[in-house]
Amino acid sequence: MTGTHSRVRLGTSDLSVFPLSLGGNVFGWTADEQQSFAVLDAYTAAGGNFVDTADVYSAWAPGNTGGESETVLGHWLRSRGNRDDVVIATKVGMHPDASGLGAANIKASAEASLRRLGVERIDLYYTHRDDDTPVEEFVTALDELVREGKVRAVAASNIGAGRLTEALAFAEREGLAKYVAVQPHYNLVSRDTFEGPLADVVAEHGLATVPYYALASGFLTGKYRPGGPGVDSARAEGAARYLAEPRGPKVLEALDGVAADHDVELATVALAWLAARPTVAAPIASARTVEQLPPLLAGATLQLTPEQTALLDAASLA
Repeated sequence: MTGTHSRVRLGTSDLSVFPLSLGGNVFGWTADEQQSFAVLDAYTAAGGNFVDTADVYSAWAPGNTGGESETVLGHWLRSRGNRDDVVIATKVGMHPDASGLGAANIKASAEASLRRLGVERIDLYYTHRDDDTPVEEFVTALDELVREGKVRAVAASNIGAGRLTEALAFAEREGLAKYVAVQPHYNLVSRDTFEGPLADVVAEHGLATVPYYALASGFLTGKYRPGGPGVDSARAEGAARYLAEPRGPKVLEALDGVAADHDVELATVALAWLAARPTVAAPIASARTVEQLPPLLAGATLQLTPEQTALLDAASLA
C-alpha cells in the first residue's frame, strides 16, 4: 500500500519514522507471540518502522507482571534480524514494581527494558507519566542514558505544558539531552487533552507529537453505534462512553461521509485527520490481527481535502 519512501523526521532528533506508529500494548496481552509476530511482519512489510511499547505493558492483564510486550518485541527482532530497520520506543515510570521518574528508577528500568528487548540501545525513551520528581533529576538521568549510548533520543508522555517547558529550559541551560517528542492522549473526540497550552509549547520548541488513543479505544473505527450491538473487545467499555457525549455521534457521522467519499474505513480517515494536525509525526494505533492492519496503514497516506478536514473539525468541536 505504501513504500519505505514515506518517512517523517521526529522533532529535532535524527530519527526518521513511518507516519503511523504500531502500538505494542497488545503484544503478550490480547495478541499472543505468534499473532504479534504476524502483525509486526505485516507492518514492516508495508514500510512501517516505528513500534511503540512500554515496560508496563501488560501488567494489568491477569497472570502478567509487565514487560510482556517488550519481551515479545525482543524475540521478534532477534528472529527477524532487523534491529537496525526498526525505531523502537519504550517508556519508564508506570511499571507497578518500578514506578516514578527518580534517577535510580530511570537507570534500572532502562537496563531492564534493554534486556527484555535484547537490544543495545533504545531509540526513543519516554517518561511515561509525569510525577513530582524535580526536572533536574529526571532530565539529568535521561541525559546520562543518552551519553552512555543506551538511548538515542528522549520524549515525554502524559506531561503538562508547565512541566514540559521547565524540563526543556533546564536541558537547554545545562546542555543536556532535550525532549524531542511528546505522546499525548489526542484524537477526534479528545482534542482538549492536547490542544491549547501543551500544543503551543510543542510547536514553539519544534517537538514532534505522537498521539496515543488515536482511535479512542476503537470508537473511531465506527464499530460502536447508538443502539448498536455490543462489541467483544477488551476496551469496549472505554469506547462506548463516547456515544453518550454529543460530539461522539456527530464525529461518527462526519467520518461516515468522508470515508464514503474515499471508499475507505472510518479508522483510516480518523488517523489521516490526526496525521495532518500541526506537529503530529505519527499517530499510534495497535492491531491484534493482521486483518486489522490495512485501514491503519492507509491512514498514513490518505490526503483529506480542506473541506473534509473542516467537516471533521466542526463535528469534533461540537
